Amino acid sequence: MAKTLEEHRSLAHQPAGLTEKTKFEKIHTEIFDNSTQASLAIANEIADLIRKKQAAGEHCVLGLATGSSPTSVYNELVRLHQEEGLSFKNVITFNLDEYFPMEPDALQSYVRFMNEYLFDHIDIDKENIHIPDGTLPYELVESFCQQYEQMIKDLGGIDLQILGIGRTGHIGFNEPGSHINSKTRLITLDHITRLDAASDFFGEENVPRRAITMGVGTIMKAKRIILMAWGEGKAKIIGRTVEGEVTDSVPATYLQSHPNTTMVLDDGSAAELVREKTPWLVKTCKWDNYLAKKAVIWLSLKLEKPILKLTDRDYNDHGMSDLVAEHGPAYNINIQIFNELQHTITGWPGGKPNADDTHRPERANPEKKRVLIFSPHPDDDVISMGGTFIRLVDQGHDVHVAYQTSGNIAVFDEDVIRFADFFRDFNAEYDISNQDGKATYQDIVETIKNKKPGDVDSKMVQAIKGLIRRGEAKAGCRYVGLSDDKAHFLDMPFYETGLVKKKPLGEEDIAIIMNLMREIKPHQVYAAGDLSDPHGTHRVCLAAIFEAIERLKEEEWMNDCWVWLYRGAWQEWDTNDIEMAVPISPDELTRKRKAIFKHQSQKDTALFPGSDPREFWMRAEDRNHATAMLYDKLGLPEYEAIEGFKRYKF
Repeated sequence: MAKTLEEHRSLAHQPAGLTEKTKFEKIHTEIFDNSTQASLAIANEIADLIRKKQAAGEHCVLGLATGSSPTSVYNELVRLHQEEGLSFKNVITFNLDEYFPMEPDALQSYVRFMNEYLFDHIDIDKENIHIPDGTLPYELVESFCQQYEQMIKDLGGIDLQILGIGRTGHIGFNEPGSHINSKTRLITLDHITRLDAASDFFGEENVPRRAITMGVGTIMKAKRIILMAWGEGKAKIIGRTVEGEVTDSVPATYLQSHPNTTMVLDDGSAAELVREKTPWLVKTCKWDNYLAKKAVIWLSLKLEKPILKLTDRDYNDHGMSDLVAEHGPAYNINIQIFNELQHTITGWPGGKPNADDTHRPERANPEKKRVLIFSPHPDDDVISMGGTFIRLVDQGHDVHVAYQTSGNIAVFDEDVIRFADFFRDFNAEYDISNQDGKATYQDIVETIKNKKPGDVDSKMVQAIKGLIRRGEAKAGCRYVGLSDDKAHFLDMPFYETGLVKKKPLGEEDIAIIMNLMREIKPHQVYAAGDLSDPHGTHRVCLAAIFEAIERLKEEEWMNDCWVWLYRGAWQEWDTNDIEMAVPISPDELTRKRKAIFKHQSQKDTALFPGSDPREFWMRAEDRNHATAMLYDKLGLPEYEAIEGFKRYKF
């Protein structure tokens, strides 16, 4: 189990680079198995500091952050208060930032965020809460910022500041170009920051262009700083922050000069650090098969040489002499890894009938399998594994698709009016009257017309948006070759809030997954393992599947059930993680594209595109082409495209 921060407290006051494996790191960094463990460790350090200050009769001054990263920390602090008596009476807080302008009760307001996640659930005195004021007249902002700075100074500075990090490397809203001595001020937000916030505001055009932020200089005066980052989407910027040069283009790198900062990461966000990505460059490794495969692929791509052409000298010159000494010569290692990669490739994702499956990723039997594809949103199935989906249907397997959520928040309002217009005209043409007080066309139009950005849709509008996505999913299935009865719409309750923010995963959600799996008793399950999904839906959907599997695993039919994880529009598995690679022909790639096109509400411009401006079909094709190109560079057969899968062993 990952150690707590308390167990490393002595390291927190020492410079990075104390051990061989961390010699490239310029900030003290702790890596936990997952964000839950990491969040508990952070919350416990905060609680310990509060208690210590209470015992000394002192105030505890905390600098707080918003966003998805600290929510689990706040949840644990609330639990500690409610169940273990942790008091916040001596706590004074200063939040990093707030959008400008911003009303405190707006859905996107950081005042509302902090109240909902923390302040409304603890005994902190309200006068001890300080958050930048997004309602101020412009001419009063500068004096407010000066007062904010002075309040912090008068209290002796911030005892503990927690931070997240943006993709641009911003801390608070200190965007690239911010000076190390900058103070609390009004700042113009970077385009990438606004794009990342677009989902919270239901479109980039609704994101404020400015914000009030605590300055880098203010942050750097904190006695202790903890920066947390979760998920693979943060890996690159964490790599630059921890191991790169100090530069104002990545403001988080200023933390390298702070005497008491700890970066708290999960496995995903730490993936680009040298000790995680290429550990053989910084320490003597225990060479298991997985690490050897990872190292050989890295060496092949770095030297731009096919695996079978790597030499002993190549290994020795790049930190892998002990691998050659233990398992060499290079020729033997090359053959072994090449064969392993070759064995991942199959044109039979459901297993090849009447074939020796010793070195194939899937079983030959049963020849025709029951297959259950879980799709978090109504288009992930065709975007993420459309080629494999087509192949499974073409090869005669009994394929079912389960759409876990309605996807209704990702439909543009104008599409609702278009469908409502069709419904009105259809009623008029065939004299079908509205019954039971159902909303009329005019009601729907007026509801949308009067809606402000971020407002929750009416139940009728949510229903229409859900039906739009459902109809598109059915069209995609029909195009692939499935009948309507093979498409299952689960409408998991956690999703149905009408907001980007969802409810926690509940028992009802898990029961829905379990019931469907018991009904179908699949030999194969495909699920989205794309944890870089910026909106979190994929994470929750996968957690529900894993929990359902855990509860079902003792049932006899589960002995014949294999689970394959695919990646979505955000990224692909690393080549060393792929355990089944399904080649996609040019014709199949065209069919996959047409299946994606059936999702017309997501075509051209999606409501929540994430940070990537390409359409979903373009992202999918580029990803599939890139995977095939990597296999080609490694010296394997050249294919048009490849979809990759990793097996989940329960």
